[in-house]
Amino acid sequence: MTAPQRFILIDDNEADNVYHEIMIRRAGFSGEVLVFESGIEALDFLKADALAIPTCIYLDINMPLMDGFEFALEATPLLAGKPTVVLVMLTSSGSPKDRQRVDEIPVIQGFVTKPLVADTVRTMLQRD
Repeated sequence: MTAPQRFILIDDNEADNVYHEIMIRRAGFSGEVLVFESGIEALDFLKADALAIPTCIYLDINMPLMDGFEFALEATPLLAGKPTVVLVMLTSSGSPKDRQRVDEIPVIQGFVTKPLVADTVRTMLQRD
């Protein structure tokens, strides 16, 4: 995947979303940042979007109604075969079970422990 031209944050915690967008901007990103406070809303967006823009999705695990794992499984048919999209679990969980589960869902391409920091975003932005 090339460097993202868009970031999508999926997290039910508004404060985390604000902070993570600040870190994305601090890393030097000036493009589009979309924020969804529910996996259901984000899934609806992905179904309607062509997913042609290189996109990095940061996804929280612990959310009501649809957790991050459920989202990833529901989004798999939409994201499979889309080299323009990278899905990364961004969570406060350090649970080995959560890390193992991430490894079992091929569409999830990374695991980052909150809080997101600018250096992590810069690494994503340097992909080519």
